[in-house]
Amino acid sequence: MVDEAEFLRSARARAGAMVARLEELVACESPPGEVSHLSACADMLAAWGEAALGRPARRVVVDGLPHLLWPATDQRVLLLGHFDTVWPHGTIRDWPFSVRGHLATGPGVCDMKAGIVQMLTALELLPRTAEVGLLLTCDEESGSPGSRALIEEQATRSGAVLVGEPSTESGELKVARKGGSAYRLVVRGRAAHAGVEPHRGVNATVEVAHQALAVQRFADGETTVTPTVLSAGTTSNVVPESGALSVDVRAWTREELHRVDDLVRALRPRLPGARLTVTGGVNRYPMPQAVATPLLRLAQDAATRMGLPAVRGTHAPGASDANFTGALGVPTLDGLGGVGGLPHARGEWVDVSRMPERTALLAALIGRLLADGVPAVVSARSAVTD
Repeated sequence: MVDEAEFLRSARARAGAMVARLEELVACESPPGEVSHLSACADMLAAWGEAALGRPARRVVVDGLPHLLWPATDQRVLLLGHFDTVWPHGTIRDWPFSVRGHLATGPGVCDMKAGIVQMLTALELLPRTAEVGLLLTCDEESGSPGSRALIEEQATRSGAVLVGEPSTESGELKVARKGGSAYRLVVRGRAAHAGVEPHRGVNATVEVAHQALAVQRFADGETTVTPTVLSAGTTSNVVPESGALSVDVRAWTREELHRVDDLVRALRPRLPGARLTVTGGVNRYPMPQAVATPLLRLAQDAATRMGLPAVRGTHAPGASDANFTGALGVPTLDGLGGVGGLPHARGEWVDVSRMPERTALLAALIGRLLADGVPAVVSARSAVTD
């Protein structure tokens, strides 16, 4: 086995370089759907990845968006991440990257640009990477509509998938995730003069409000059903003739996702003359704990042997691309990125003092999987059913 203590020493020696690289990556803004900015970020990462892996990236363009793939011929491990963020272009001007003490902030620093820096550095520490694949997508924050097939294809040809999404604030890895659904409810009413003859109209705003209240009642226990974006109307003196509502659903089981799906599709208009159209559905099935448990144990043992803080696993209510790979039954461990918090919030942060230890942990985990293979592959895959 490779000397794992050397991973930690080498990662600590690269601490300053990792922070400098993180600053450069955060400054290269990558807002969702903006091809020019995503392409510029992809160019930067393609060069970094080629240097780390010793082979060039395949740029896989889907719907105009550039995803980066470094496939391995005999792909025993796949590192998975995304370089898009939720932040619009220009955010960096009034919220630039900064480090105070050991905490770095900036748009995308936690979710998940620190994770990308750690993954690339871990690859640089390994004596061999010929059997390691790397996939960096650019539409995860939009639901991975274009990259899902690519993710699933690469996962099924891999022994294990290690995901560079952030850990929890206390450093816990993510061993299970809720699944998620997304819906858009579109209402058609009838316009009329709001002051002269509102009775001649069918008010889409009122209808959308009825639907927002209705979907909330579908929540049950830890299953959340949340109305989010709402729009209706054009001007203040016209009865709105159209409206729309977005709905976010999260649940721990497939059965719960399908229960809510049936209820959403059974919705009917409340106002006479209104029409309702429902689009969307289940986006990601849950990531079951069974696919992560054998990998978590390897990570825990590696951390102990390197003298790192104890590594624990947790269930995460949010979804990631690990849901896709885990739902296939491929052994998957998530949360191997930066130790940080407030993802998707202004002020998101990452603890740069912990970047070397997490980089060394990832390198050690990859090294063990290459040396010894993936434990309990069959039992992990058989734990997932349709």
